[in-house]
Amino acid sequence: MHDQLRAAHLDGRSVCVLVPDGTRSCPLPLVVSAIHEALHGRVSRLTVLIALGTHGAMSEQELAAHLGYDPGALAERYPSMTVLNHAWWDRSAFADIGTIGADRIAELSGGLLARTAHVRINRAVVEHDVTIIVGPVFPHEVVGFSGGNKYLFPGVSGRELIDLSHWLGALITSADIIGTRGITPVRALIDEAASMVPGERHALSLVTRSGTRDLHAMMFGDPSASWAAAADVSAQTHILYLDAPVRRVLSLIPAKYDDMWTGAKGFYKVEPIVADGGQVVLYAPHIREIARTHPMVARIGYHCRDYFVKQWDRFSDQHWGDLAHSTHLRGAGTWDPVNGERNRVTVTLATGISEEVTRAVNLDYLDPAQVDPTAWAADENTLVVPDAGEELYRLR
Repeated sequence: MHDQLRAAHLDGRSVCVLVPDGTRSCPLPLVVSAIHEALHGRVSRLTVLIALGTHGAMSEQELAAHLGYDPGALAERYPSMTVLNHAWWDRSAFADIGTIGADRIAELSGGLLARTAHVRINRAVVEHDVTIIVGPVFPHEVVGFSGGNKYLFPGVSGRELIDLSHWLGALITSADIIGTRGITPVRALIDEAASMVPGERHALSLVTRSGTRDLHAMMFGDPSASWAAAADVSAQTHILYLDAPVRRVLSLIPAKYDDMWTGAKGFYKVEPIVADGGQVVLYAPHIREIARTHPMVARIGYHCRDYFVKQWDRFSDQHWGDLAHSTHLRGAGTWDPVNGERNRVTVTLATGISEEVTRAVNLDYLDPAQVDPTAWAADENTLVVPDAGEELYRLR
């Protein structure tokens, strides 16, 4: 990393480093330490911006653990470095950098959407000379593979691009786009918005060893090229193949996902391998909320894509990102006014969310106290997935 950063034209310039929040696995303290060592005293200003998207802000305690310093002692560990949460809830935190016309969005989306989008990004990016994107690359339910310019949009963007990009992914469906290499329509939209961001950009794209936070590979360079190389490695590292579908999956959701908005990744990554009429159980006794920063999801509930598309007059005014999350967790299904909603698989929550709330959002309930993962693993019709949410399962 020192060699790569030494070769970059950074002397005397201000640098903004975009990093993920705690819902992404990578050895961030190790990486941030190396960046600070390489840039401290060389650049005019160094800022680390947490790419929250629309996740909750990280507390000082969380930031300290995330970046590798003692709470309250940032200056001692990382002199002259500033750390900021992406304040997506604060309109004053943004700079308006232009628009993407409806015709162009129709072209990028393959005709699925035609709507003018205002492009806003955290002003810290605009107010620094150079942006360095740092983060892991995994199969992703909205864009194909995460990372690269996705740390700009939706990582530190305004809600408009977040809603638009996520709904485009929902129209394509998670099962069809997740783990797709190359430039998906959502990636094309993100890259279009990224091309409007002023300043110089680099990316350090990381691939972790499967099931760990340890490094497997790193790529540094132009964000698009760095991301594409990392996605090729992630496709070999983070996609597991089965020979036949399974009737039941028990996804063990790790503690880093603290609500269903984030914990739903335990469903996205296994939906492709579940047999028609099968079941996915999300086991997370620690999760007690549907969506901490998206309360409207609890009112909308979880439904398949067609439930919204075929009743668009009812839902078009909702945040499209909320609708997208709903469809992603409910999975494939159909809806018509005569037969109602019919879903391909059953989604069951075994969480700290009450049975009343779980059923009210159109999901099945199971008391987590009744789940014994070891016993379930002995059932030949059940696949138990530990640390669910990052590795993608597919049929061979």
